[in-house]
Amino acid sequence: MSMPFYVSPEQLMQDKAAYARKGIGRGKSIVAMEIQEGILLAAENPSSSLSKIGEIYDRIAFAGVGKFSEFDQLRKLGVRYADTMGYAYSRDDVRAKALAKAYSQAIGEVFTRELKPLEVEVIVAEVGDDRFAGHEANSLYKVTFDGSIQDHRGFCVIGGTADELQTQIRRDYREGMPLGDALRLAQGALGRASGTDQPVAPGNLEVCVLDRSRPRRKFRRLTADEVATLLAR
Repeated sequence: MSMPFYVSPEQLMQDKAAYARKGIGRGKSIVAMEIQEGILLAAENPSSSLSKIGEIYDRIAFAGVGKFSEFDQLRKLGVRYADTMGYAYSRDDVRAKALAKAYSQAIGEVFTRELKPLEVEVIVAEVGDDRFAGHEANSLYKVTFDGSIQDHRGFCVIGGTADELQTQIRRDYREGMPLGDALRLAQGALGRASGTDQPVAPGNLEVCVLDRSRPRRKFRRLTADEVATLLAR
């Protein structure tokens, strides 16, 4: 009679974490930064058809790294969640904090209960709006593969060599940077984090902004020409 295969819970969780980190580490990094105009989200992404960054709701954006099919499904779930909340209550009641908590619960459930964890890290960003009481400040939340959630100020980094990228950004970031300066900082840091001394080519950057000066919908995706123009200034 053969003995049943046994793995301790601690070892199982460690193996799941190592598996998820390996998958996430293969992806290119994403940085989100609070800027003068609102919030900048930038990623190294040579693909023009597979977006890592997207709009969730009026003032909320999403960014994901890791396995595309998994984080894109999370993005779609976030859109449906926000639409349902906005319809049932008020558009002003849809907040990044609640969405980040929902992502945390969903990702954590998979990590705990399923054999294979989600190979994802996500950022949920919300730009502040002075027209609404209690909504004035920006919000940046990072949700990792095990469901852990972190609240960030100033900037947030996910994917790839996130630790190195975070060091690069922390060294040069300053509060209230204009869009062009912040984009140049992100471009250089993403290039160094990917193992080269050269900034990422403008055509390989995916850049989106949550612009507080826009009417109701704050999300704006920058074209390649806009990115090149900003970087050339």
